Amino acid sequence: MKLFIVANPSKPNVRPALDEWLAWMKERATVVGVDTDCETDLSRVEADAILALGGDGTLLAAARRLRGKQTPLLGVNFGRLGYLASFSPDDFRRRLDDLTAGRLPISSRLMIEASVLPAAVTCDVRDAAALSRHRRTGDIALNDAVITAGPPFHMIELDLRADGEGGVRCFGDGVILATPSGSTAYNLSAGGPIIEAGVDAFCVTPICPHSLSFRPVVISSRNTIAITASKVNPGTTLFCDGQETTRLSAGERVVIRRSPHDVRLIENPDAGPWRSLAEKLNWAAGPRYQS
Repeated sequence: MKLFIVANPSKPNVRPALDEWLAWMKERATVVGVDTDCETDLSRVEADAILALGGDGTLLAAARRLRGKQTPLLGVNFGRLGYLASFSPDDFRRRLDDLTAGRLPISSRLMIEASVLPAAVTCDVRDAAALSRHRRTGDIALNDAVITAGPPFHMIELDLRADGEGGVRCFGDGVILATPSGSTAYNLSAGGPIIEAGVDAFCVTPICPHSLSFRPVVISSRNTIAITASKVNPGTTLFCDGQETTRLSAGERVVIRRSPHDVRLIENPDAGPWRSLAEKLNWAAGPRYQS
């Protein structure tokens, strides 16, 4: 098996682990390269699997740099949560032989594609070719696309439409459009629901809406979502997977659709979804009594 390693040395213990593991891994697989700058264009890397050593952020960045290439990703968590990077360092050492033998499960995770259209453009947002021609910028995300109010932090006004259906006005601090993979991230903190990873859906979650009745909604991933920036601040920004994509001006539209390419994640068979929710997010935890 050919392995490529993406390591984030800013995470504690990543550099020592990489130094310790390299010779050991080379006895079991062919290591075709090591990226410690987290800048390699992974779509050009020829490997059977890519190891992301760091945390969820390292794995998310690697997923974006694959640019649709279907090389499986395995995340080893050296951070705090490690929800997507589901292997601990000990798990990885124990499971490397299973990886090289092809015995580890692989899941397909949907990604989203965000396109920003200038205010003057009036193309059909459901037409992928038209979007590609007219957008001024675009990005992809595994977790979420987020529009935030930004400085000077006044409320903004957004108009949301799904597949051309009549718009819904959102007054508040912005909106999150999350995938199932990202439903346990910012979406969850903002009051959105947890969506099982295999569900073909998006979640639209308002951020601090100026309405008690504006609740998160789960919709089919077949929908194309168009969000018009009706009234924004100078600092209103589109973020994809926590990385700044672009500032937004009044009248511009952010069009979000399912990416034509999913990401393939190598899963830890010892960390099922319910177990991860219980252990990492304290889901369904019982009361703690003091004796």
